[in-house]
Amino acid sequence: MSELGPSPLAVGDLQLGVDEARRAILSRLVPVDGVERVRLPQALGRVLAEDVISPIDVPPHDNSAMDGYAFDGAALRDDAPLTLAVVGTAFAGPVGDVAAGPGQCVRIMTGAVMPPGLDTVVPQELVTVGDAGRTVTLPPGVIRAGENRRRRGEDLAQGRPAIAAGRRLRPADIGLAASLGFDFLVVRRRLRVAIFSTGDEIRPPGEPLPAGCIYDSNRYTLTAALQSLGVEVLDLGIVRDEPGALQAAFDDAVRRADAVLTSGGVSVGEADYTREMLARMGEVAFWKVAMRPGRPFAFGPLHGGPGSGHTAWLFALPGNPVAALVTFHAFVREALAVLGGSTEPMPPCLQARSVAAIRKRPGRTEYQRGIVSRGLDGVPEVRLTGSQGAGILRSLSEANALVVLGHEQGSVAAGAMVDVWMFDGLL
Repeated sequence: MSELGPSPLAVGDLQLGVDEARRAILSRLVPVDGVERVRLPQALGRVLAEDVISPIDVPPHDNSAMDGYAFDGAALRDDAPLTLAVVGTAFAGPVGDVAAGPGQCVRIMTGAVMPPGLDTVVPQELVTVGDAGRTVTLPPGVIRAGENRRRRGEDLAQGRPAIAAGRRLRPADIGLAASLGFDFLVVRRRLRVAIFSTGDEIRPPGEPLPAGCIYDSNRYTLTAALQSLGVEVLDLGIVRDEPGALQAAFDDAVRRADAVLTSGGVSVGEADYTREMLARMGEVAFWKVAMRPGRPFAFGPLHGGPGSGHTAWLFALPGNPVAALVTFHAFVREALAVLGGSTEPMPPCLQARSVAAIRKRPGRTEYQRGIVSRGLDGVPEVRLTGSQGAGILRSLSEANALVVLGHEQGSVAAGAMVDVWMFDGLL
């Protein structure tokens, strides 16, 4: 489990801005312990635990950057063409014994090792081939000495870091590691996140829906969001609004997980028992965050029973479906990345032109659902998906971005530029 950071949070109803809440969360978190060696095909999406140091020069030898003819660039003249005799061909792969002397060149393919004494490659389309392919002529000024040669180690020198620890590995990283000869990488263990829903009115999909009840969408939405982060999800199901059941669920979650994710049931104004239970288990703070949607939020460490030594971080999200997912993106996603050992910054907001006016009052951060497309002039533009109620999940499903309106920002005029969080790779 993770260690505790500084500055414990007292339980209480705090009024915080989004940035203030985010800083308060991140200041407490320390990455979890534990690493493992995994094969390259299993490393995608994992967090690298130690630097990948290149054991070789990349490229490992001087080679041709294109198909053409290799020769000694010292033979070039600015005021006269150069005719060279073709004495062989160099292919990519094992090094052959092709060599060329003064007045000679070698037909060479992309990636082939440069023959000894040759330092320049002229693209094949810039020469005139004569004598049935036995000579080539270069016009003056078409190339400079040393061009189109990739030097040994110019991409990456032996002994230099190739991939820094803390990176969440992407396809290009896997390819780079393979190009250096690695078949295993050392990564941090997967973060374990327990999730459950609370409420006597909640029913799982697939069952009959009695009057007054609703299907449990939040647990499925948030589980999918967690899976996109590559964490190990511990689904504890639906927990009854009953003290013993809640205590057992939290005890189980703390024992098995690094973080606990709930939606509904622990926000401001909920049952006193829940607050008292969480206060006994840790240092949970109940916040009123100046944001829309997603105002109620609770965060803090939960400790296991006496002698267990287990601690898990609680993220208690609002119960409304849209508010739960927006709050997850605003706070939990980055927090889990830090807990998992990632050092990469979160993707920045992009800018898009608002198609219509957007009403907004200063004093809170608002996240509105939008669809970003490219305008006729090529500039990205965004339009809202309609009703922005915190319980209307359909409007979030239709969207491909969140319009982020800052804390001090007021209403937006049609045509003004606004910040947007694109969903691709985020939610």
